[in-house]
Amino acid sequence: MRQSTGRHRRTRTLSIAAAVAVAAGAGGVYLGLSDGGAQAASTTVTVSTTPELESAVRNAVAGTTVQVRGGTYTPTATLKSTASRTSSSRIALKAYGSEKVKIDGSKLPDGSWLAGVYGSYWTVENLTFQNSPAQGFVVTSSTGGIFRNLVTANNGDSGFTLRGDGTVNNLVQNLDSHGNYDPAGHGQNADGIAVKFGSGTGNVLDGARLYNNSDDGLDLWQFSSPVTIKNSWAFGNGKNRWSDSAFEGNGNGFKLGGGGASVAHKVQNNAAWDNTLHGFTENSNTGAIVLYRNTAYANTEDGFYFATGKARLARNLAVGNGHAKAKLGGATVSAANNWDAGVATPAFATTDATSAYGARGADGSLPSTTFLATGSTSIGATMK
Repeated sequence: MRQSTGRHRRTRTLSIAAAVAVAAGAGGVYLGLSDGGAQAASTTVTVSTTPELESAVRNAVAGTTVQVRGGTYTPTATLKSTASRTSSSRIALKAYGSEKVKIDGSKLPDGSWLAGVYGSYWTVENLTFQNSPAQGFVVTSSTGGIFRNLVTANNGDSGFTLRGDGTVNNLVQNLDSHGNYDPAGHGQNADGIAVKFGSGTGNVLDGARLYNNSDDGLDLWQFSSPVTIKNSWAFGNGKNRWSDSAFEGNGNGFKLGGGGASVAHKVQNNAAWDNTLHGFTENSNTGAIVLYRNTAYANTEDGFYFATGKARLARNLAVGNGHAKAKLGGATVSAANNWDAGVATPAFATTDATSAYGARGADGSLPSTTFLATGSTSIGATMK
């Protein structure tokens, strides 16, 4: 870790006097502009030690950018902020340039989250959140958040969580979330990404790799508004990699509901493979989920399980799953999928998944691969 050379280095300070509201909360005191205060000017804070990082996050206000120098940071309390503003005055937490930053929860008390945002219009990018005793990164009731090029790995519950009412227009892009496992629950709660217990439209998950988690890759339990999931991969979830004799992990690739929700999520150009339950499942969501050009390969149970709801499935591909290609109920609509009459199953270029684990592109995009690619322009995930 880089050593501190002094106090936070501010490349620009506030140019106006802003009224400041001070509110006490768990983990510290948070600062933010009062309703009647002037707009904040742009402020950049560069940090290089754990205490600097903790202070910068705690005291962030509208217009603040916190740049984190390369290294590993080990906070002793949850990194948490209630700061919030508007789209024209965002708050950012990100790595400095192309430097590699790991925020490690190994020194946190049992049961602690590693990081939590309780505000709107945050940008968090190019960071790793790892080894938390509980959740890795939690976003609550956020509007307009951008969470890009993040890794959430080996945490004690779900890697990334979006939750709460008023969760609106958030983008989670190019997330890698893997190895998350909750020992207290014997693996039944730790998903790659959980969008749970909340509502709000316009939320998008794009370009994720959700793999080797103890529970599901994606879980939308009791989220009552449509979520868009696209260009993402979920694989290897639900396997007992922790020698837990009472292991209870599920192992769906994409779990698209549950808890009484009836929601028309949109699911396009995703792939699920080698999961211990289904590739894609409604999980009792009775809404008209739309699934278009997805691929399910070599999952232990069904490729697509939509037995009770009103899902609409078109141009999806299921190959080599342990039970059926698809188990569908009478209210589903199925057209041009490879289990429908007269639809051919194209050949995969390769079923060797090695390249799917490779490094992402410089822009955070998924690695180039021919795994599960068919070259078809009409059916199955493109793997791009």
